[in-house]
Amino acid sequence: MSHARTQHPNAVLTPAGRRRMVDRVLVDRWTIEMTAERFQVDPKTVRKWRDRFLAEGPAGLQDRSSRPHHSPNQTPPLVAKRVLDLRRRRRWGADHIAHETGLAASTVQAICRRAGLGRLDRGDRAHPGPVVRYQRERPGELIHVDVKKIAGIPNGGGWRIHGRGPGPTGGHAGVGYRYIHTALDDRTRLVYSEIHTDETADTAVGFWHRAVAWFAQHGITCERVLTDNGACYKRKWAQACAQTGTTVKKTRPRRPQTNGKIERFHRILIEEWAYIRAWTSDAERTRTYTRFTHFYNHHRSHGALDWATPMDTLHRLRQDNLPTGHI
Repeated sequence: MSHARTQHPNAVLTPAGRRRMVDRVLVDRWTIEMTAERFQVDPKTVRKWRDRFLAEGPAGLQDRSSRPHHSPNQTPPLVAKRVLDLRRRRRWGADHIAHETGLAASTVQAICRRAGLGRLDRGDRAHPGPVVRYQRERPGELIHVDVKKIAGIPNGGGWRIHGRGPGPTGGHAGVGYRYIHTALDDRTRLVYSEIHTDETADTAVGFWHRAVAWFAQHGITCERVLTDNGACYKRKWAQACAQTGTTVKKTRPRRPQTNGKIERFHRILIEEWAYIRAWTSDAERTRTYTRFTHFYNHHRSHGALDWATPMDTLHRLRQDNLPTGHI
């Protein structure tokens, strides 16, 4: 990337102006001081352009890049490559990548910008009002539950492989949608998630019983559960939650921010799993989901958790609650 400054075409010291200045010295035999006064520059500037012209001819009067010949503090190529790899594969922001690589967030952003990755495809969305953030004190105090609907993928791949419009797969006819049911612990961000072909009440109830059992295996008792007012979270849902001893809470109407933590998880799964690559079939994508949720729980750090993983956060909270002699 060139660091040469763009000058006005009629500025005094364009290449043409420099040639006129040099001619006053070399052709008209003006003194350095007289030439400097005429062109309103420092005598050092006159000598610089005269010497460049004598050494290189007219080419010496052209602009040069201000990039230094050596940059000892430049980010090593392998580190920059890892930054770009995380940006492309994980679609993480500069802060997250900076934590993973040990670089400054500004350095990460500069590396991404130079590579044309300064902005992700999906920009930030405006909120209708200020977001009030909260976090429960202990695991299980509040579980967020929701369903994310995504399009199925025909065998042979969808539009990401064949392009928009009619293709060899006949579009999405007969493929339908997949419904990702997810339960997320507010304190640790630990997630239990399943992919289904519907979002009926019976499916939601079965999912909830399995989610409660999974959290129990990790020492978490589900005290409260927060959902929206969807059709699958009505009478049968309330009965199922009563069976598990869980208090039912509802989000405010038309305010998805109330369930913001699971909305954030949905964005992560869309950007880092569902559309991270061009899948050749729905079965291929589905087979990778268990691996994705394992990565999310055990290996993906979160800024809201001081860059710990959900599982590490759970282990730390357990230790903090033990008597000193047991830690």
